[in-house]
Amino acid sequence: MTFDPESLGKSRSDLAEALRSERKRAGLTQTALARRCNLSQTKVSNIESGKVTPTIVDVELILETLGTQGPVAMEILTLARSANTEWQDDWGSQRRGLDKKQNELARLETVTTEFRFFLPTMITGLLATPDYVRASLARNSGDMTKTVAKKLERQQILTDSSKFFTFLLTEQAVRWPLASPLAMAMQLDRLASVSRIPNVRLGVIPLGIVGPVVETPLSVFTVYDRRLVQVETHTGALILRDHRDVSAYRDEFDRYESHAVFGGECRSLLGDWAQGFTRQRE
Repeated sequence: MTFDPESLGKSRSDLAEALRSERKRAGLTQTALARRCNLSQTKVSNIESGKVTPTIVDVELILETLGTQGPVAMEILTLARSANTEWQDDWGSQRRGLDKKQNELARLETVTTEFRFFLPTMITGLLATPDYVRASLARNSGDMTKTVAKKLERQQILTDSSKFFTFLLTEQAVRWPLASPLAMAMQLDRLASVSRIPNVRLGVIPLGIVGPVVETPLSVFTVYDRRLVQVETHTGALILRDHRDVSAYRDEFDRYESHAVFGGECRSLLGDWAQGFTRQRE
């Protein structure tokens, strides 16, 4: 299915109206539908009022209960998939202020227990040193002081023992010289230090391993529990909440994870690469 970015995340009201119309067509009350679907009446009411976006599973169950089939069912499922997908463009984030985006991420991190970061191009903010953060924001105009501070503040979540993190970085992401040689050496030392935090698994996929693994173009993505996936592009981020999308990205993450090196072997590689940056200063 093809998405129009302008419509993503904006189909909730259309979906609510369609489900409400189908329920009335079937001659059921909200209470009766809720009972047959094993949902609360409050949830059904919130779905039909547009206050809650139902999952694809919820919609499939409701349509099956109502006996909705054919083109009508397909149209409603299309609305549901669109309502569970959101596009966040970089220009909009810059207009609002990139520090506001950091606040949004912090709120999402607060309610998430398990994080999976796939990083094929560069090091993410949770792992970055101040110099690396500033270098990563260099192409943005305006004062980035607040954004840098917010990015560094968010790193405190790594020490929350109730949360679990897995970071997968390709060798390209780790060794890409985004900052000065000294700053890069310090950044790699930071990665090695973070890898020792008990609730953090940090792995690297060496260049020699990548070839046979790649089946699709590599994109930066983060999986938050089984809640959603954020896929980053050059011009924005796609937020996917459909359980099938989340499961697909979790499976892809597992495939890459099986080729990564962790623990002492990972830190040994990081140490060698850090020394390479250090020698560039001599």
